[in-house]
Amino acid sequence: MQELGKGGNTAIGAERITAELHCAGDPVDLSALLVAADGSVRSDDDMVFYNQPSAESGAVRHLTADAGGPERIEVTPAALPTDVDRVVLIGSCDPDDASRTFRNVRDVRVRATQEGADPVEFPLPPLTDGERAVLLLEIYRRDPGWKLRAIGQGYADGLAGLATDFGVQVTEPEPEPEPPTVAAVPANPPHVTPPQPAPQPAPAPAPGTPSMIKPPLGAISLDKGGQASISLDKQDRELVVTAALEWDGGSAQRRKRGADLDLYALFVPASRALRGVTQPGTLVKSRHVPQGAPVASGNDSGDDTGVVYYKQLGSLTERPFIRLDGDAREPGCETLRIVRPAEQGYVLLCAYSALSNGFGSFRSFGAKVVVTDGRGSTVTVPLFENTKTRYWVAIALVDFTDPNAAAIHHIEAYSARMTERRPVLHADGAIEMNGGPVEFKRP
Repeated sequence: MQELGKGGNTAIGAERITAELHCAGDPVDLSALLVAADGSVRSDDDMVFYNQPSAESGAVRHLTADAGGPERIEVTPAALPTDVDRVVLIGSCDPDDASRTFRNVRDVRVRATQEGADPVEFPLPPLTDGERAVLLLEIYRRDPGWKLRAIGQGYADGLAGLATDFGVQVTEPEPEPEPPTVAAVPANPPHVTPPQPAPQPAPAPAPGTPSMIKPPLGAISLDKGGQASISLDKQDRELVVTAALEWDGGSAQRRKRGADLDLYALFVPASRALRGVTQPGTLVKSRHVPQGAPVASGNDSGDDTGVVYYKQLGSLTERPFIRLDGDAREPGCETLRIVRPAEQGYVLLCAYSALSNGFGSFRSFGAKVVVTDGRGSTVTVPLFENTKTRYWVAIALVDFTDPNAAAIHHIEAYSARMTERRPVLHADGAIEMNGGPVEFKRP
């Protein structure tokens, strides 16, 4: 494998080349621009991303992360028209949240593969100056052939700002208009009502203008340590986020020995959640002290965690607005429903293995968590490790603190050997294993 440093380049063939985006921490979106010799796109059709996944009859294609791999861009140089001088690949933070920057993204690298050639990898240097988008690399013409160059240049104004610099006209979600202010009116006769100005609708985007509003994710499965964000309208009272612990018991022999798993949801409500110092999902020791800014106004200093499980099913009509459907004592599924996402801070999804199961690993049961919004986004969080004599696993953290999304983090952290103490979820989303009360479930 060839590794490029910033500014390095290498020759490539004219056949299809696939660039994969890899990173840890906050999610990063991958997109591409088809750029002419003057440094600008020819039209808005030259932007390829999640809402416009193809250009020039498939010569440049965007592929979402799925079981086949991470998010990627495919480019076939031989199929590009002669007025396209280069294809620029871009990584960008969530356009729906201006607070997200590359400070919260680690180990960013782009891996480019082409049939019959060694892979090329570009590990980006850390981006710590508030960058929200970065030029990753470019595939460009050089005499009769093609070359690939590592760039690594950051932009503070995100994907929309970067694309605009290349001549793309993009639209972003309009902020909610402020309610009109009505001047005080002297007392009127009862039959007289002061006139109210009619609300003005937001202007419609120009035809053909790419929209930055994210579509549903579809069905994806997280890699170990991975993360995905589901866009949510937090004020939608009909929205239900469903989290299910699924397990098939593994082999027939494994099922005979026992396969009773239990789904636990440890939660911190938005009114008590903190954000800022420790990254949500970080594993911490017993002396951890949560610090950070309150996620919501009215943050209080009361007991900052709660739990929903088979002995305490919760409620959808009052706090915590989380409810478990019941206790499945054989292979199948336990389902948790979460409503009023604006009321939620962090929800940690854990599995407990009853003593009657013996010493098999959670993975040997076929255990996984599936989170869906019922609106076209489904995220599967599988297990990758074979561990025995462990009764607890923290599988996934659902972070509701983003005003416009829920981020699902792959955790897969196991309790110490033979301990019955359940995990602890702190107010800042940090996770402490082996710190909670002892749990026994008898046959």
